[in-house]
Amino acid sequence: MRRFYLLFCLFATWASFAYAGVTVTAPKNNANVSTTVQYVASATSPSCSKGVASMGIYSAPGKLVYTVSGASLNTLLTFADGTYNTTVQEWDNCGWSSSVNVTINVGGSGGGGGGGGGTFWSLQNDTAGWTGYGLLPPSYQICSSCGPGGPSVTWSWTPNVTNPSKDNKAVKTTIGGNKAYSDVLWNNHLIGDFSSQGLPDTNHTLTPTLYNFTYDVWFYLPNNTAPQALEFDINQFVNGNSYIWGHECRVGGGNEWDTWNNGGKYWVPSGIGCWPIVGWNHLVLTVSRTSDNHLLFKSIALNGTTNTLNRYDTPTATDWWGITVNYQIDGNKWQTPYTVYLDELNFTYTP
Repeated sequence: MRRFYLLFCLFATWASFAYAGVTVTAPKNNANVSTTVQYVASATSPSCSKGVASMGIYSAPGKLVYTVSGASLNTLLTFADGTYNTTVQEWDNCGWSSSVNVTINVGGSGGGGGGGGGTFWSLQNDTAGWTGYGLLPPSYQICSSCGPGGPSVTWSWTPNVTNPSKDNKAVKTTIGGNKAYSDVLWNNHLIGDFSSQGLPDTNHTLTPTLYNFTYDVWFYLPNNTAPQALEFDINQFVNGNSYIWGHECRVGGGNEWDTWNNGGKYWVPSGIGCWPIVGWNHLVLTVSRTSDNHLLFKSIALNGTTNTLNRYDTPTATDWWGITVNYQIDGNKWQTPYTVYLDELNFTYTP
């Protein structure tokens, strides 16, 4: 009888866990994060007709640091530097519970963890986050019928390249095709809608707090005359406004940096030269969203030379929320095939 009762208890416990569950959207397990971390999670308990009673977060075994009633949570927690074996747990109204363990590495390793700012490291190696699109003249809208195989424009994205590479995980990108002046755009949703980093910001508590951004990347050119242009963009969508900090190095068009006019949708010459070399080039872009809701293009640094822009622009309307980055390579009048390698692509965001 005792053995039967024990087996019954074990089965009941197993059944509860089998039919209950916690889904953690952010942060990712084993993520490198900043000191303020956004936790987003939900829970179900179909085996309990009364549903989920509450959810909580343990910063360490036995250390409950946050609880909330109901079957979802979205909160910011602050940690000191270090590695934490955290747990997100749900308790239902029938006396059962389930949990998910989430290990986070706070501080020294950097990271894209949540409010207060952070850095997404080596984004070029985040292969799942990047989506490529063909752009054809004259409209240069995303071509829904285009694929990487062409023929109008062709492209490829090959990760984990060790040579050439700065850290043995470069990405090889290519462009080709048979239609002159065709381009290829890659886009990565970092925070907010469609986040690839586990930061959906569903309650819009993170994106509005962020004002300063740095796009830091190394790119390698085997041929520094084939590109028509190379483009690197930072985009923020917040409170109904779209902020596009577009930066274009016109190689075939006069070796000059242009920045994007949001309202007019045209490129503004900066007067700053852009002469990438054959080999590795180091680019650092700094921008800000001002307190009075304008874009500020602050500076461009290429291969150790920093030029100050301090150009202001006005946002346009949008219903999107979040932060994205773009990388684009443009074809010339012959649509000459060429290759660009990306490495150590880091993106920093701060209040």
